[in-house]
Amino acid sequence: MKDAAILLVDDEQAIIELIKTVLHKEGYTRVHSSGTGEEAIAACRSHTYDLIVLDVMLPGRSGIEICPFLRETTNAPILFLSARVSDFDKLTGFAVGGDDYITKPFNPLELVARIRSQLRRYLEPLRGADGTADKAYEMNGEPGSIYDFGRFQVDAEAGELKVEGEKVPCPALVFQLLLFLCRHPNRLFTKSELYEQVWGLGALSDDNTVMVHIHRIRERIEYEPANPVFLVNVRGMGYKLVQQPQGRIGRV
Repeated sequence: MKDAAILLVDDEQAIIELIKTVLHKEGYTRVHSSGTGEEAIAACRSHTYDLIVLDVMLPGRSGIEICPFLRETTNAPILFLSARVSDFDKLTGFAVGGDDYITKPFNPLELVARIRSQLRRYLEPLRGADGTADKAYEMNGEPGSIYDFGRFQVDAEAGELKVEGEKVPCPALVFQLLLFLCRHPNRLFTKSELYEQVWGLGALSDDNTVMVHIHRIRERIEYEPANPVFLVNVRGMGYKLVQQPQGRIGRV
């Protein structure tokens, strides 16, 4: 992961230098920076990045405004950095394509921990705890890397989601959450358990983060996101991905 390419987008040079210094001390050397949203869009069109730290308050267009444009060129994790602390601001950040949200002033060590966690899940989705490739399986029980739910399929090896045969773009953390649920069909998880398993920061658990990513999965896989049949909620307990939902399989 130490060779990951990271883009920092902030108009405050002092913050850029602080983050660069901390990242360099942790062994990350491919750290680039942009001071405006337009520069960031241009950078993502000409280079491939593994993670983006994006300030919300930028000259011209804000980080919230440019995030959808960045998503047109990359599925890499986008970590918002902002002085705005309300739940509405955080939810807006997730809704436009962000994967994490840290408020200013921030602890540089926490920021690095979150960057490391995001990179691990983006760059090593198939690695097991022992460093070997994870053994995915098809729903028919045969070894493989494709999880088939009828209406949609998740290809763990290719990092692809297909819905009714069509590839559907999926941001990194949305895909990782869906992949985790596919690996444990019909099993109920609390929001805290999902956060710890996918984000890897149990002590920093954020219910809103999980709920937003659940919604983004439903927008992609459900016939009617408001009435889910695959990714269902068990009131007061949590969420589970149903292997064989009733009543809508094969619906056009």
